[in-house]
Amino acid sequence: MTEVYASSVIGAPADQVWAAIRDFNGLPSWHPAIAESRIEGGAPADQVGCVRAFRLKDGGFIREKLLALSDYDFACTYSILESPMGVENYIATLKLSPITDGGRTFAEWSAEFDCAPERAGELTDLIGNDVFQGGFDALKGRFGG
Repeated sequence: MTEVYASSVIGAPADQVWAAIRDFNGLPSWHPAIAESRIEGGAPADQVGCVRAFRLKDGGFIREKLLALSDYDFACTYSILESPMGVENYIATLKLSPITDGGRTFAEWSAEFDCAPERAGELTDLIGNDVFQGGFDALKGRFGG
């Protein structure tokens, strides 16, 4: 099992950041690597079990399933169903915590997955830097940080 973790501080209250990211279909509005997204079957984008299918700007195609969503905890958990990355049993959680000092947000994004042992370092770097930190950097650009 390979694990990836990234965290960041975003310069806005957690409820404002959560409003931007809680839409499971909203990745193109805040993540710079995502070109387009749709929820399969017309399901609501906050319905646990819904599947988003999205295309990366580099042409890659990914399908993910929403496993949990909590407005109380500002957290969502999802799995990858289909991806060009070569990962299996991929489960990720994106969680926000309020920082009361200054009205900021502590953001954490973690994942666990299986992959070929020789690709673990490459995939950890790709997911941790390009996906997770890339998303945090975009949110910091939008909200401050």
